[in-house]
Amino acid sequence: MAGQKMLKFTSVERDMPEKRAPNLRRTDFAEIYAEYATTKAEEQASRCSQCGVPYCQSHCPLHNNIPDWLRLTAEGRLEEAYEISQATNTFPEICGRICPQDRLCEGNCVIEQSGHGTVTIGSVEKYITDTAFEEGWVKPIRPHTERPESVGIIGAGPGGLAAADMLRRQGVQVTVYDRYDRGGGLLTYGIPGFKLEKDIVMQRMAQLEDGGVKFVMNCNVGDDLSFGAIRGEHDAVLIATGVYKSRDLPDADASGIVRAIDYLTASNRKSFGDDVAEFDSGELNAQGKKVVVIGGGDTAMDCVRTAIRQGAESVKCLYRRDKANMPGSQREVQNAEEEGVEFVWLSAPAGFEGDAVTGVTVSKMRLGQPDASGRQFPEVIEGADYVEEADLVIKALGFEPEDLPTLWGEDALEVTRWGTIKADFGTGKTNLDGVYAAGDIVRGASLVVWAIRDGREAAEAILGYLSNADAVAAE
Repeated sequence: MAGQKMLKFTSVERDMPEKRAPNLRRTDFAEIYAEYATTKAEEQASRCSQCGVPYCQSHCPLHNNIPDWLRLTAEGRLEEAYEISQATNTFPEICGRICPQDRLCEGNCVIEQSGHGTVTIGSVEKYITDTAFEEGWVKPIRPHTERPESVGIIGAGPGGLAAADMLRRQGVQVTVYDRYDRGGGLLTYGIPGFKLEKDIVMQRMAQLEDGGVKFVMNCNVGDDLSFGAIRGEHDAVLIATGVYKSRDLPDADASGIVRAIDYLTASNRKSFGDDVAEFDSGELNAQGKKVVVIGGGDTAMDCVRTAIRQGAESVKCLYRRDKANMPGSQREVQNAEEEGVEFVWLSAPAGFEGDAVTGVTVSKMRLGQPDASGRQFPEVIEGADYVEEADLVIKALGFEPEDLPTLWGEDALEVTRWGTIKADFGTGKTNLDGVYAAGDIVRGASLVVWAIRDGREAAEAILGYLSNADAVAAE
């Protein structure tokens, strides 16, 4: 009988949650998608074909049991759906909002390939966990047995928090150190509220704190506290700092040219009601300005859509390839276009005008032969340069790792030629005894869902390390 609830993709059309009108959503930082009603969530979940080989699951970095919780949702068994969802994903309500489902689970949905339109996996995932919080199904972390071992985690982003959650559930004493005044990392200060409202992140922080995770905030490792001191304090250490060093452009020193991370952090701090001098002075505020954002990833999309909401006179995004080759989510590009962002494809900065920036010299590009990534390499069209007017230029060119061995005075910590920490695949084990690493600081700038997976895997490895250490000590 349960099967009759499913396989309705031939009779029920794909229907995303209602999206707020562009003229309304561009005036605030509230999330743009409404919540599903229960009947709509059940209806959309029922479109799942319950494949024998679920490509949605295999293409999810966390290998979430997507067909199972879709079936349970369609049957109205929502609390069970939540239990299945959270079994593999520490933060399903966050992934449901910010994962690029069009490139992962939904992009590989079998019924999408057959022309019926993908199941709205992300929206159902968000609905399940939001409902779980409202109904009190999200239980506080209460370990059955407390363990004496302690783990120090450096970085309160998604990777570090995912590991903290898993370790604490096993009774391990966990302390998280972070340079910011609030936890969440880029979830809090990098991603704008229209994609991820901050109370969603803060409720998870509260759950972790209530469950016994200790947070040491405003702590710059290497300055306020040495890496050696953290190692000495704990039985194991997890490095989950993320990557925060912005890629730069030559001769981009004029006032009015800013880094994406600074711009987004200032905007998110204002949403918390913080005093932000750089925003109030206009330095990191797009209001009334001609804004040019350089880059084509998800950070660039966050910047252009933030500038629209701050009341910019105009917002243009320069990207050196075409739309089809853009690394950012196509869904985000569509949302940005609806809100008034102009994309200038096949364009790259060649220089800047003015001591206080007045314009960007733009080189027009064409796509040549494929490069190592398989994408066509952009080539400059000689003699086609022009100047794009701008009085705020935002560099959204991606992030690189900081030089942690130097910053932390730990030369023995091995890194790769790219500066990421050298760690074993699947465990995060570094060359230092009892030291593990997870997330972007290992794999380079990547997705939140990959950081969650890395954090969970590192936590499992650390539990094994602690248990082995206990066994050796008992001999």
